[in-house]
Amino acid sequence: MSHKKQVLILCTGNSCRSIMAEAMINAKLGTCVEAQSSGVQASGKVNPNAQALLESKGEWRENYHSKVIETVLDTAFDLVITVCDAAKESCPIFPNAVKALHVGFEDPSGKAVEEYAKTYDLIEKELLPVIQKELCE
Repeated sequence: MSHKKQVLILCTGNSCRSIMAEAMINAKLGTCVEAQSSGVQASGKVNPNAQALLESKGEWRENYHSKVIETVLDTAFDLVITVCDAAKESCPIFPNAVKALHVGFEDPSGKAVEEYAKTYDLIEKELLPVIQKELCE
């Protein structure tokens, strides 16, 4: 069995978008990729709406949590993807990234519950193919 590629999904708060992306990548591309997520100003808690959505899709894992970037600095990631909304937030820079890409999403936090599902669908449509192309082919 070949070694799984490591991808880091980086955001500002690590409570919603990056957690959703982490869970989706592990659920849908888990044969070739292992995803982690982190945030520069990690909130320390996962957005309950994001968690509920992932649970409803069977993609939530108990070990998912909001964590600061220092906890993953020593990991050798094959790819780092920032998912912050570049228009509204300053995207963090990961120091030892082999390759970094940006695929931005608006933060659904604080919006209607339906917005989380929209963000989920966008991540699936826009982010997963990028990771598949970069790391799984």
